[in-house]
Parts: sequence; structure tokens; C-alpha cells
Amino acid sequence: MSEDKTVTLKPVDLVEPEPEEKGPVGPTTPDAVAQGNRWTSTLDQFKLKRFFVLRPGTMDQALEDIKALVNQDEDGDVHGVWLMAEVDHWNNERERVVLITDSSLLICKYDFVMLNCENIQRIPLNFVDRITHGNFSFPQRSLLTREGEGVRVFWDRLREPSFSSRWNPFTTDYPFSTFTYHPVRNIDHRFTALCEIQSFREQLTEAAQKAHLKKPIPGKANGVLVLNQPLLIESYVGLMSFIGNQNKLGYCLARGNIGF
Repeated sequence: MSEDKTVTLKPVDLVEPEPEEKGPVGPTTPDAVAQGNRWTSTLDQFKLKRFFVLRPGTMDQALEDIKALVNQDEDGDVHGVWLMAEVDHWNNERERVVLITDSSLLICKYDFVMLNCENIQRIPLNFVDRITHGNFSFPQRSLLTREGEGVRVFWDRLREPSFSSRWNPFTTDYPFSTFTYHPVRNIDHRFTALCEIQSFREQLTEAAQKAHLKKPIPGKANGVLVLNQPLLIESYVGLMSFIGNQNKLGYCLARGNIGF
């Protein structure tokens, strides 16, 4: 018989391999990240500071000038003020100050450079019969796009724009107006409230309902219809609007040596 042999097992220490060092893929240090954020923030602030409406005291002066033009007998007291961008039927943006009074919706074109109110479009609130809100849309073959949402106010649902009006970029006889957010709405809390289109829609709906009850129009269905649906802009090519919107030609902007 063979002799019994004893086998002793020794524990083996396992050593994990060290991870391979990889080159830096971006600014990972706190200083680098902060520097990148400062650069982005500074660039955005530079772009926004070009708007004359942000100059100290400019918006207050504009509201004072516009309220002085409100007809107390015809319009009544002012209940709300908004700073928005009006989008026309050719997708052009234009800076507007909008007021809701006892009896009227006032759409004001104000020159923030010369501090002068150039035009006021007055719409009786009892004429407002439909308010739609939602994202913007274009015809199927259109080359244009627009991000974000807006509000469209109708004051004559029975009248359709004529053929000549649809193809005239300067026409002003459309029976509705379309609004969207102003570019400066995120600059601070005050302008966030001034540019909020949801509060505008809600307050306009309430004011129009009251106006319909107070002064109904004979032979017309009184009341306001509120719909959540896409806002169609029937524009197909829009080279003029593309150039104008990219360069913010509808806003009072500091434009260097070229001027405004």
C-alpha cells in the first residue's frame, strides 16, 4: 500500500489590475466647468443687453407713455400689461406692448429707442369671440419652422382673410393677432411675469366674457370659445421673415455703428 500524503493549500492574494489612464475628454475640473458656464452666461447676457427694453427705466417710461394715451371713457382702467412678440401671417416677429382694459385690448407698437408710442390697435373686448393656444404649425410643403407656443386672438370668426391679404406681407386687415414669448422673458423675475402668455390668455378670456355680458352684440353669438390647437401660419418660403427674425429686425436693438 502506498503511504498517505498530506497536501497543504496556500491562499493566493488576488490583485485587481489598475485601470488604464485615459486622456481628458472635457473640462472636468471645477474651475474649467465654472469658466465654461461663465463664458456661456456672458455671451447670452451680451445678446440680451442689446434690447433697448432692458435699459434701466425704459419699460417704466413706456408704460407711463402708453397709459397716458388710454381713453378712460372708451377703454376704462388698465388691468394688465404684457411685453410680447406679435407673429404676422408671414411669420415675421414684431415687438409689442399689450394692455387689457375694462373694454378694450390694446396692441401697442412702441419705439424703445426714441421712447415714443407709434401706433395703438384698439380691439373692443366684446368683439373677441375665439382664443386659441398651442404650438405653431406650417403647411406640409412649407420650408419654415417655429419653435415654442403662442396665443391667437380672433375678433371676427365669420370673416376670412382675402386672397390678396394672404399674399400681402404688409396687410393689416387680418381678423386676428398671434403672440408668442418675447426673447427677454428669462432675464429676471419681472420680465418673466411681463412676458407670460398663459396669464395673458387667462386674463383676456375673463375680461372678454365680462365684456360680452355687459355689452352684447345684437345678432351675434356672444361668448368666447377657447381652443387648444396648433396655430397655423400659412407661409411657405418666407425668406424675408427668415432674415428679419434671425437679425431681430422687429425689435428695438442696439446695432452698433449701423443704427436702428
